[in-house]
Amino acid sequence: MAGLKLGEILVKQGLVRPDQMTKVLEEQKRSGNRLTQILLQQGLVKEPQILKALEAHYQVPSIDLNTFSIQPAVIEMISRDVCDKNHIIPIQKVGTTLVVAFADPGNIFIRDDLRFITRCKIQVVAATETAIASAIDKYYGANVRDLVKEVENEANLDEDLQVSAGTEVIEGAGSSEDGPIIKFVNAILADAIRKRASDIHFEPYEKRFRVRFRIDGVMVEATSQPPNSSAAIASRIKIMSKLDIAEKRRPQDGRLKVRYKGGKDMDFRVSILPTIWGEKVVMRLLDKSNLQLDMTKLGMEPEDLAVFKEAIHLPQGLVLITGPTGSGKTTTIYSALAELNQPDVNISTAEDPVEFNFEGINQVQMNPDIDLNFADALRSFLRQDPDIIMVGEIRDLETAEISMKAASTGHMVVSTLHTNDAPQTITRLTEMGVAPYIVTSTVTLIVAQRLVGKVCESCKGPIEVKPQVLINLGVDPKEVEEYHLFKGKGCNNCNGTGVKGRIAIYEIMKMGEDIKEAVLKGSTTSEIRAIARQNGMRTLRRAALLKLKRGETTIEEVLNASVRDTL
Repeated sequence: MAGLKLGEILVKQGLVRPDQMTKVLEEQKRSGNRLTQILLQQGLVKEPQILKALEAHYQVPSIDLNTFSIQPAVIEMISRDVCDKNHIIPIQKVGTTLVVAFADPGNIFIRDDLRFITRCKIQVVAATETAIASAIDKYYGANVRDLVKEVENEANLDEDLQVSAGTEVIEGAGSSEDGPIIKFVNAILADAIRKRASDIHFEPYEKRFRVRFRIDGVMVEATSQPPNSSAAIASRIKIMSKLDIAEKRRPQDGRLKVRYKGGKDMDFRVSILPTIWGEKVVMRLLDKSNLQLDMTKLGMEPEDLAVFKEAIHLPQGLVLITGPTGSGKTTTIYSALAELNQPDVNISTAEDPVEFNFEGINQVQMNPDIDLNFADALRSFLRQDPDIIMVGEIRDLETAEISMKAASTGHMVVSTLHTNDAPQTITRLTEMGVAPYIVTSTVTLIVAQRLVGKVCESCKGPIEVKPQVLINLGVDPKEVEEYHLFKGKGCNNCNGTGVKGRIAIYEIMKMGEDIKEAVLKGSTTSEIRAIARQNGMRTLRRAALLKLKRGETTIEEVLNASVRDTL
C-alpha cells in the first residue's frame, strides 16, 4: 500500500518516530482518512517535508500540485477511475512524454499500464496523496462515490432512493447496480435535502459542469463535473420528470417526487432551459413538511397579523400579496388559505404551478398548451359557486378585471403581484388599465413582503458598530442605544455563512378612506406612501430594523431586503 510505504520512508528518514507512526496508522485504520491527511492534521510533518522525503527515496523530482496548473487536455488521457485507484494524476504532456504525479513512485506496474493506455513515455514525479486527491476533484469534478457515501452517512436516507413522476414510483433509483449518472443525480438530490436547499442549479459551461444550491437565499457551489457529463445528467432528470428527452431546443417544465427517511416525500419542480453549452436544469424543492402554515409564525408583528386576518375573513374583497420572486408570497398565501379552509366554504385556486397540494381546496394548474390561463380559470370559478378564490398572479388587465369583478360580487379573492412595495401596487394596477374607482371599491389590503436571513443560533455572537452606521440605516438617533446587534461566526449548522433560515418582513397597507380618496384624485406613489405612513403603516425598512433591533437578523440582510425610507 502507498500509505504504508510512505510511513516507512518517513520513519527511515527520521521525520516521524516509530511510536508516532504506529498511532497514526491506527488512526488511519479507525477513521479511513488518508495517511498524509492525518500526518498534516496532527502537525507531525509538513507537506514540503513529505515531498522532499519522496524525492530523496525514489530519486524522482517532486511537485506541489497546490500551486501547479495542470493542462486540461491531459486529463482526458487517463480516466478518473484509474487515477482514484492508483493515486495518480496526469499533469503535463511534452512531445510524446506524459508527466504523471504519483503518490507512490515505486509502483512500476501502473507505470507500464499507463504507457500502454496513453501510447506515451511516462515520466514520474512525486506528489502527496492528499494533493493528488484534491487535484482529481478539481480537474475531474467531485467524486460521485464520496458524495453518495457522505449523503448516505449524514442524511440517513433510504438505501434505495424512490423517485416518482406523477403517481408512478421508480424503485431502487439509488441501488448499487445503478450507473454513475443515476447515483450522482440521486446523491445531489439527497444532499440538497440534507442542506435545506430551496433550489438546485445544474449549469453547463464550456469547460465544466457546475452544480449549485440556493440555501437561505444564497447560491453555494456544491460540486463541478467534466462538461461532457451535462447531457447525461439532464437526460436522467428528464426521465425522472417524464419529460421529452429528445427535445433539446425548447424549455420544458415538469415535476418529480423523491421518497426518503422511511417514507417522507419531497416534491421537486423541474425547469429545463437550453443554453449555448447545453441544457440548464433548475429544480425547486417543495417540502410540505416545512411549509409554514401557522400565521403567527410567519414573521408578522401582532398588530399587522390582526389587520391581515381581519381582511381575509371579510366576506368579499381583494387582498394582494406583492414582492419579487422568492420573497415568500406563496407561503403567506397558503397560510391564509389554510386559515380559511373550513368545511363550510368552497375554495378554488388557479396556480402556475401548483406547488403544494391541500385537501379541501380545489386547485387548478394553468396550462398554456391548451390555452388554460388565469382569466379562463377565473371565469370557470365564478360558475362553480365559490366563496374564496386564489389567483396565482395578476399578470394582465383581463385577469385583473375578472379578479376585481369577483371581489365586488360577494367573493374573497387573494392574489399576488410583482411590485416593490405596497403603495406602488396601486400605480401598477392603474398603469395596467384598471380604473381607479374599481381599485378603490375592490382592494381591501395590500401586503408587500421580503425575506431576511436569521442569525444562526449555534454561532451567534454580539458585535459592536458605530452609531452612525445605524443612523445611516434609518434608525432614530434616540433609539440607537436600544439596538443590540448579533452576527453568526459561521459553523457546520449554517454551512459557514452565519445565517440559518429566513423570516419575512411585511409592509401592510390597509385601504382606508383617505388612501381611496388619494387614489381617485390620481395621487402619486410617494403621496400614497406618505398617507399610509401617517396612518401607521410600517415600511419594509422599519420592519427589517425591528428584526435587527431584536438581534434576529444582520445589517447586511437589512440592506439586501429593503431600501431606506425617503421621509
